[in-house]
Amino acid sequence: TLFQSPEEGWQLYTSAQAPDGKCICTAVIPAQSTCSRDGRSRELRQLMEKVQNVSQSMEVLELRTYRDLQYVRSMETLMRSLDARLRAADGSLSAKSFQELKDRMAELLPLSSVLEQYKADTRTIVRLREEVRNLSGSLAAIQEEMGAYGYEDLQQRVMALEARLHACAQKLGCGKLTGVSNPITVRAMGSRFGSWMTDTMAPSADSRVWYMDGYYKGRRVLEFRTLGDFIKGQNFIQHLLPQPWAGTGHVVYNGSLFYNKYQSNVVVKYHFRSRSVLVQRSLPGAGYNNTFPYSWGGFSDMDFMVDESGLWAVYTTNQNAGNIVVSRLDPHTLEVVRSWDTGYPKRSAGEAFMICGVLYVTNSHLAGAKVYFAYFTNTSSYEYTDVPFHNQYSHISMLDYNPRERALYTWNNGHQVLYNVTLFHVISTAGDP
Repeated sequence: TLFQSPEEGWQLYTSAQAPDGKCICTAVIPAQSTCSRDGRSRELRQLMEKVQNVSQSMEVLELRTYRDLQYVRSMETLMRSLDARLRAADGSLSAKSFQELKDRMAELLPLSSVLEQYKADTRTIVRLREEVRNLSGSLAAIQEEMGAYGYEDLQQRVMALEARLHACAQKLGCGKLTGVSNPITVRAMGSRFGSWMTDTMAPSADSRVWYMDGYYKGRRVLEFRTLGDFIKGQNFIQHLLPQPWAGTGHVVYNGSLFYNKYQSNVVVKYHFRSRSVLVQRSLPGAGYNNTFPYSWGGFSDMDFMVDESGLWAVYTTNQNAGNIVVSRLDPHTLEVVRSWDTGYPKRSAGEAFMICGVLYVTNSHLAGAKVYFAYFTNTSSYEYTDVPFHNQYSHISMLDYNPRERALYTWNNGHQVLYNVTLFHVISTAGDP
């Protein structure tokens, strides 16, 4: 008789009983089972996943760098045009017009060195992309051969590539927040409170939108195929979460939803493709159930964010006397990598978001709000800011930054709203300290 396990592919043949009454069995194990259970093979697959993640990050970084380069090039064209007008003026301009041209040139002159730096950075990205392609090919060849030769060297190369990519992401496109655009209303849908988002790690071809209405006990997540479908309310599928959520501080990162489990300080990582919880973990000491929410309440004790550096959690504890704590999380294990006490009382904050390792806090969730406070994790320092923020519909219950789009996603009194941001870049030359 033949029995076959679909999970493993094993085949079991049974024969007649032996003289002592025992059953004589013959098990035939397919070749691929040996490989699938081999530890080195598992490590190779993990490396392949890492290289794939690096490749996706490269695409996002390349897109953002291209946008910046186009902007700076347009400024260079303007600068050359102004320079030509100055040279051709020959006394035909009034003193006032001539001075205005000179002042405008003085403003644009620093962009020339910025342009050269962006050109150099673009070449760096091209080299990194080629290394990713070579590593992918080497790993694929090793998987086919299963000899696992050169594995340690490949592992070191992947780790070094990840480090270089992280440094590149910190340098390119990062800067200090200096402006928030006027709001762009995408759609009016749902109740007064909720959240909507795109995947910050998805390649440019992936424009899915996730939508979660309400701020507590909800389990239904709608996944729209594109932003256009979201606007029209068509072409979506539904995910039913195994545990209900609390608050609106959810985030989608690299194919998974990170959210706070209702009536607990548990972080849940839900994978959309497999429709399963990959990991869940308590955030040590974090308040929950409206213990330390933002000023608008709504069980907003725990707020998850993603920026150029990775995954973050914003919350507070009794030990921190209700002040905002920022923690960097490992997206695979949900363990806290490092934490910072910002000293800013969470109940006085309207909402918050992360850009380039900096936490920005608004002073209200109502009309008249502005970005009032910034905490820099790289220096463990803070400053008070004054960046105007137009709260068009007078009640914000979700505010999150997407580094791929360089935009703020907002849920404002039942409206889904986008804001573009302006970042001030400081690029040092080799001679600078």
